[in-house]
Amino acid sequence: MDKVTPRTLSGFMELLPAPQQQMEKLLGTLRRVYALYGFTPLDTPAIESAEVLLAKGGGETEKQVYRFTKGDSDLALRFDLTVPLAKYVAANYGSLAFPFRRYQIGKVWRGERAQRGRFREFYQADIDVIGDGRLDIMNDAEAPAVIAHAFAELGLEDFTIRINNRKALGGYFELIGIKDRTTEALRTVDKLEKIGAGKVRELLCGDCGMTPEQADAVLEFVTLEGTDEEKLAFLEERADKNELLAEGARELRAVIEALPSLGVAKEHFAVDLTIARGLDYYTGTVYETRVNSHPEIGSICSGGRYDNLAGYYTDKQLPGVGLSIGVTRLFYVLSEQGMLNGSVVTAPCDAIVLPMTEDTAFAAHAATVLRAGGVRTQLYTEAKKFKQKLSYASRLGIPYAVIIGEDELAAGEVSLKDMNAGAQARYTPEDAALEIRSALRRLGEEKLIKVQ
Repeated sequence: MDKVTPRTLSGFMELLPAPQQQMEKLLGTLRRVYALYGFTPLDTPAIESAEVLLAKGGGETEKQVYRFTKGDSDLALRFDLTVPLAKYVAANYGSLAFPFRRYQIGKVWRGERAQRGRFREFYQADIDVIGDGRLDIMNDAEAPAVIAHAFAELGLEDFTIRINNRKALGGYFELIGIKDRTTEALRTVDKLEKIGAGKVRELLCGDCGMTPEQADAVLEFVTLEGTDEEKLAFLEERADKNELLAEGARELRAVIEALPSLGVAKEHFAVDLTIARGLDYYTGTVYETRVNSHPEIGSICSGGRYDNLAGYYTDKQLPGVGLSIGVTRLFYVLSEQGMLNGSVVTAPCDAIVLPMTEDTAFAAHAATVLRAGGVRTQLYTEAKKFKQKLSYASRLGIPYAVIIGEDELAAGEVSLKDMNAGAQARYTPEDAALEIRSALRRLGEEKLIKVQ
């Protein structure tokens, strides 16, 4: 029988055991930080009815969706975690307490061209707050504060959360006479960093039907340089001419001024009037986060305010705000740039029990004691030579070997070998568990990301 060549599709990540352990540490850190801010975990189906999933799709969104039929059912794979959240909240409105704060970490799928740092299947790690009728602007400030905290816990310091407001953008566009082309203009402006100002100007004049003067006014606005205060002042000077612009300017200032009190250092956020976000459902605050030393990778965390998303599922007004970390892209960048900390334990367990006699009952008991003490433990009973057993443990990077020979068996003890330092000492299984846990606490203080 002909063999099928094993292969992984382009745009899909598949990791070896050690980097998978690093990925799990990344995900675990995010879960812990998200929970610290009072977000509850949620899971939604990977497959939804296409009618439900694409209720407010269209444009680039719908082009990227993996869509298929099963019998008479028109189905699609989720392309993000926010639309399924809106469906979930609308469907379970009567059972939820508002504001509803949830986090979700899961895979999503987009049929876009696979390229460096971009994947067709990837993990997102989202936080969202949904209000009932209204949602205070302070939530727009807290969302990036959660992300900044998560990055700090991971050890990532070289990032900036760039913040804008689509009301400010839309209001300014109304001011220069392109109110009916706001959506097209926003989508075009969102491509500024990818294709440059010249090409954006061509698209504004061509696809968006603007005059050269209007296109120049748009580019002048979104390329405005200066401090955050200078950019806010620019908006506020024109706010009395347009109500939507005034509202966007007020919201943007409220977010920027709240961030320091929420623990976000000034070097980690900035007003950026080029940020528009391509997805259709954002209505207010918008965010994008970049690793400063690798801008070519694009945003690793983005999101914003979406006041009307659930309107396609319910008549109730359920405004929301959220941020999503592109976990797979982030992990790819960290790995490619050698920023993952080699001191972080990536072994599948903390200790491996190696019985050197045919009597394995005490070895099984020792493994049970270690596990009861919170030590991840593997019991290795394969008929191998001692050197081969240690080589196996070393190859997996297991920090401790628990060796049981004739002498240890007779004494009811184990020999605990530190695989990195080479030191070895005798303990009871209970004391060995305490010793390992004490050492692991020190190792657990290591951040996943190395400070460059």
